[in-house]
Amino acid sequence: MPIETIGNFSVRKITVIDEKGNVDESLMPDISNKDMDMLYRYMRLSRMFDEKCIKLQRQGRLGTYAPCTGQEASAIGSAFVLRKTDWIFPAYRENAALFYHGFPLKTMILYWMGHEAGNLIPDDTHTYMMCLPISTHLPLAIGFSYGCKLKEKDTITMVYFGDGATSEGDFHEAMNFAGVFKLPVIFVCQNNGWAISTPVSKQTASQSIAQKAIAYGFEGIQVDGNDVFSVIYAAKIAVKNACNSMPTLIECITYRISPHTTADDPTKYSQTEDIEIWKKRDPILRLMGYM
Repeated sequence: MPIETIGNFSVRKITVIDEKGNVDESLMPDISNKDMDMLYRYMRLSRMFDEKCIKLQRQGRLGTYAPCTGQEASAIGSAFVLRKTDWIFPAYRENAALFYHGFPLKTMILYWMGHEAGNLIPDDTHTYMMCLPISTHLPLAIGFSYGCKLKEKDTITMVYFGDGATSEGDFHEAMNFAGVFKLPVIFVCQNNGWAISTPVSKQTASQSIAQKAIAYGFEGIQVDGNDVFSVIYAAKIAVKNACNSMPTLIECITYRISPHTTADDPTKYSQTEDIEIWKKRDPILRLMGYM
């Protein structure tokens, strides 16, 4: 018998604006100047929040903190396409997305202080609490989405995680369930290159994380996670899929240009040259350059 190819194993890789500022106009999302200004403001707010929390931690007024610096575009670009009635299930590097979706800054501060009020999310804010254990919130997001589907609620669920989470069983169980039951879920993987000190090359032999979606029966897309327009473009595809009761996995290629947490010393395992290269790809500077 001849050897046959099963299915279509192509994965879209999307870049709207390259590092030199060249724009692919055919992929440029239709965004007003007002919305562009809003995207910039939330990215800048997240960056400033990082700076403030790091200072508070160094003063002993805050517990261990996980910075989001360098990953702002992946967070706000994906959340931007959601309605306020949709739900976000964050990990712990999605400040811009959470703030945009209504999560109070005060509550975020209390969370990192270890105060129980940090988990008291306002009733009209459709976000789950942040999840520090790796990938354990993915099955929760899937269960929530399944419950909404059973109740015939028009709700999209967006769940965030890092590349390290894709090595956990919870990730694969959640992907499988979402594919089998055709749930309106958007998986957003912020692939920042490191699971603490473990590089992504030690996480998987796959050419991409996005292609893992194919095994579970739905689309995987890889984007330049430091280009907010690329993230928005892919997120709009994912929303369209969700409206047709199909999940999507978006892999945002980005980089953690800050320590894993304030208790981490990245000089022990990462190269300074790599950080300097990625600083030139700063998502805020790229958006500023376009604006």
